[in-house]
Amino acid sequence: MKLISATPSPYARKVRVALAEKGIPFELVTEVPWNADTQTPKYNPLEKLPILVMDDGSSIYESHFILEYLEMKYPTPSLLPGDDEDILAAKRLQVLGDGVCDALVLLFFERLRPADHRSSSWMARQRRKMDGGVRAMADSIGERTWAVGERFGLGDIAVVCTMAILDLRFPEMEWRTSYPRLAKYVDRVGERPSFRATVPVVQTIAASAI
Repeated sequence: MKLISATPSPYARKVRVALAEKGIPFELVTEVPWNADTQTPKYNPLEKLPILVMDDGSSIYESHFILEYLEMKYPTPSLLPGDDEDILAAKRLQVLGDGVCDALVLLFFERLRPADHRSSSWMARQRRKMDGGVRAMADSIGERTWAVGERFGLGDIAVVCTMAILDLRFPEMEWRTSYPRLAKYVDRVGERPSFRATVPVVQTIAASAI
């Protein structure tokens, strides 16, 4: 199968990490989904990445749904804990991570608008969501070795991918100073080969797409 991905996308990175951790072979196709030549609409009516394209040409999209699909179809090794409460805790971290990343995307594109067309209240709202989400993730991690339970899983993937994109796209947040325990955890877990092979890289968006 193929994974259509964007190099800076934390959503796509989560899927790439899960595929690597499960040892599932795939072809990586890199795109800029905002550009006119993107093939994203062909496989996802919502025109978003990542997209997992199956051998028969069918597609699965939205990172959380792809991760659920992989967990059901390729259950070994499992990336979810065995306890129901821990599963819910891992999914909560996914919600927090996606919420922070969603707010970051909205803030990123608002900042691309001419200065006199930007909404300061809109940008402040996105920043509050980012701050709140990071604070909640830091509180959840605390001094833990793993995000949830006693082994690596989807909660770790959600947290590490979220914080990495903040380092790349919003360094002025300085979350590492505010949450040193979280930074230590992210750096340690981020040494796994699956993360080292998927470090986010900025792409150039065509001016006509903005």
